[in-house]
Amino acid sequence: MSADLPTDMVVGILDDALDRLTGRTEYLRELDAAVGDGDLGITVGRGAAAVREALRTATPADLEGVLITAASAFSRANPSTMAALVGTGLLAAAKGVAPGVLFSPALVPDILRAVYDRIAERGKADLGDKTVLDAIAPSIVAAANVAPGTLLAAMIDAAQSGLDATTNLPGRRGRAGWVGERGVGHPDPGAAFYVELLRAIAAAAESSAEPN
Repeated sequence: MSADLPTDMVVGILDDALDRLTGRTEYLRELDAAVGDGDLGITVGRGAAAVREALRTATPADLEGVLITAASAFSRANPSTMAALVGTGLLAAAKGVAPGVLFSPALVPDILRAVYDRIAERGKADLGDKTVLDAIAPSIVAAANVAPGTLLAAMIDAAQSGLDATTNLPGRRGRAGWVGERGVGHPDPGAAFYVELLRAIAAAAESSAEPN
């Protein structure tokens, strides 16, 4: 990804990525069951399916439309905390994108900062609290400091490092916070979800670039 992408191509990549992501729902369920109520896999599966259907039906014309459509569909698909956080994060990102703008790798840091800030505000969380924020934050830094052609690979490596860095910490927010010290040694499910999403997007983007 090194230039602006037509919205139909972005939607196609997201459709493929979310389909791939559903193959990781059992993994996410197991991670969540170790420190929470085990519903993350369900949240991700239902949310991914809802976003895919909404993007096909709504046919958004620009990046703002894609973000708003995805936010609404994901949040409405589940009555869970993660669904609400994802939805409000994406809506915050959409507010920073002007109508008519197409996706560009240069926009990724600002999109992620908006998502990060809204999730931090709503979830009352910060770095080191062992949440999805610990994976998002380093990926923002990576996205702002690499060439477009290596964007996703750098973001994945950075997000995985953030996930790994908090694995041996106790959870401090949500149901993981109730588990406390018993969560030490278990990866944070929300951070793992973000890493898996990036991996799915990278695989879908690579597939879309392959000659037919």
